[in-house]
Amino acid sequence: MRELSLHILDLAQNSIEAGAKNLVIAIDEDEDGFFVFRIEDDGRGMSQELLQQVRDPFTTTRLSRKVGMGIPFIDMVTQQCGGHLELTSEKGSGTKLAAYFAAGNIDMPPLGDIAASIRVLLAGAPWLELDFSYTCGGRRLDFSTRQVREILGDAADFANPEISLWLEEYLKQEIAKVKGMEVQ
Repeated sequence: MRELSLHILDLAQNSIEAGAKNLVIAIDEDEDGFFVFRIEDDGRGMSQELLQQVRDPFTTTRLSRKVGMGIPFIDMVTQQCGGHLELTSEKGSGTKLAAYFAAGNIDMPPLGDIAASIRVLLAGAPWLELDFSYTCGGRRLDFSTRQVREILGDAADFANPEISLWLEEYLKQEIAKVKGMEVQ
């Protein structure tokens, strides 16, 4: 994958497959000299044994294939970019992942279209409670599916194409504001 937003989507989908009902995705473009993204879930979590092995691409819990590339690949990319991967998990309590990339590292993949990735994530799991934040230059965007559900009530179906398109455009507009870009 060439864009971090696709890695984030893949890792978030792993959370959903692990039974997560609540998910936090936080992106900070400059946290103490690092570009950082975090994903936290309330899924099944991993045993300490699996947690020790999960960075190996030949370790997976999936039955459909014999390799798991999400965590091993993002671990490799963070290291290539002067960063590191932090991963904590406890069986029955979910998983927390934080990927650090040295800000401005020439090898760092671009973020890509995170708004589209969030849209795809929620369209595929419209029941998911998502808290998404994006921080850049001292400005921050906070988005919560709970707030949308409070405002729209039963109409807050993220699988609905109209809601899904609105969500993507809203996130693109708000991220542009956080980045200090003009919004048209």
